Amino acid sequence: MQHAPRTVSAEIARSWLLVAATRPADFDAAEASRADQIILDVEDAVDPGLKGKARDDVAQWLSSGGSGWVRINDRTSDFWSDDVDALVGLPGLLGVMLAKAESPAHVTETFDRLHGQTPVIALVESALGIEEAANIARARGAYRLAFGSGDYRRDTGTAADDMAMAYPRSRLVIASRVGNLPGPIDGPTVGSNHPVLREQGGIAVALGMTGKLCLDVEQLPIINEVISPTRSDVAWARDFLDDFEARGRVIRDGSDLPRLGRAQKIDKLARAFGVEPA
Repeated sequence: MQHAPRTVSAEIARSWLLVAATRPADFDAAEASRADQIILDVEDAVDPGLKGKARDDVAQWLSSGGSGWVRINDRTSDFWSDDVDALVGLPGLLGVMLAKAESPAHVTETFDRLHGQTPVIALVESALGIEEAANIARARGAYRLAFGSGDYRRDTGTAADDMAMAYPRSRLVIASRVGNLPGPIDGPTVGSNHPVLREQGGIAVALGMTGKLCLDVEQLPIINEVISPTRSDVAWARDFLDDFEARGRVIRDGSDLPRLGRAQKIDKLARAFGVEPA
């Protein structure tokens, strides 16, 4: 199968499709899907007794023309060292997602073991990780933050209620800004019910998150749509920018600069995602 490069950069990627590393037959289909980025999962999706085989299958695929990210086991696990050693230098490796990140050292040690050339997404999944989020975001090698919402709920006893989950999501948004990182990636929604996906994706966007982990290819078009600028927003942005240029880029009042920043961001994302104005 011919492998095509991802068309949306990881910096602004909306949909991140998790693919169990125990299913190498699915790797090509995942790469050809609507996902902005794919993540081959050698962590939670793989039984401890199967991790060696799964790791080898991922390395083989990334060495044979495939490209993607890999979710590796956490720094304190017995599998972390073998994970990073197996991935070093693979031509198709775009980056790693480090499970259960709880300190800046977890990110930096992973980055260094990967020869300082592979970006690391820190998957924050615990109370300690949320507490350390700003420091993790400033760690050398940190590329984006992501929210492991399921493990966070297990760690804290928090319900899946939107209000209960607003705090950790907001902490990751603020930490990302403090660390000068792109917006964080939200945890996955179970199931492919369109209204639920739209609602959950909308909540993440409202809180400032800019991506979402996905569990199934059926989720991808909904998540991509929800996280993209709307056509009406794009129309407003283009009209504002045209008017701003027509009046010689003159600032008229205190609201112009915030609106200019918003319009420029919407326009940039719309062009990257192929969203046309209404």
